[in-house]
Amino acid sequence: MKIDSQKDRLHVTKSDLSGSVFDDVNLSGCTYENVNMSGGTYHNINLAGCSFNDLNMSGWRVNDVNLSGLRIDKANLAGASIVNSRLAGMTIDGIEVTDLLAAWKEREAGREAGKT
Repeated sequence: MKIDSQKDRLHVTKSDLSGSVFDDVNLSGCTYENVNMSGGTYHNINLAGCSFNDLNMSGWRVNDVNLSGLRIDKANLAGASIVNSRLAGMTIDGIEVTDLLAAWKEREAGREAGKT
């Protein structure tokens, strides 16, 4: 099936669309419920204003992404890693992360100085 330059609204249920390709498609305002999107590739995607609830992101890799203004609530971040990222203004439980890192580095420097 091919849909090209249509403005029709689709209601798809109990369907297998695995292997499908969506290119230059406007899916704004769509609702996805009970959808398996595992193993997909998502490139050049605009998710501004989206809401994600009851989401399994285990094993995700997120690269070159703008998360400014993001709020993560009730998340399991065990084993998560944030590297090579701008952290200015980021807080964890109301504490500036840059302040936490500076205090940790100062403490570590003091420990190293005490070893000599």
